[in-house]
Amino acid sequence: MAEFATYMENAIINLMRNTAFTQIPAYVALFKSPASDAELEAGTLTNEVSGGAYARQLAGLSAPSDGVTANAADITFPTATANWGTVTHVALMDAAAAGNVLMWSLLDVSKVVNSGDTFKINLGDLDVTVA
Repeated sequence: MAEFATYMENAIINLMRNTAFTQIPAYVALFKSPASDAELEAGTLTNEVSGGAYARQLAGLSAPSDGVTANAADITFPTATANWGTVTHVALMDAAAAGNVLMWSLLDVSKVVNSGDTFKINLGDLDVTVA
């Protein structure tokens, strides 16, 4: 189940207050074990994968329908040039580096990414539901 980070919760409230909110891209970030839910909720970027050619990727979300969207194409991360560790969480971020956590979720299945591996989220598998 995905959770909104405090930053995004405040942004939604500000929209309802008629406060301007700049359109943002959604980048997918990977976090390794043991990522802390409280850290992600607070927007703390502890335990994000780093090094070994890791780079956040654009989510490429499709148009929403009934509060639901998903990635409109495969999201393929660069081939790891070093061991990334065990990826346990995914987060949507508002920047390619640093930035704010928008929402995050525990992966259904953790994935060990070693040198030479490519982490990929297949088309439609990054489900985003606002309910």
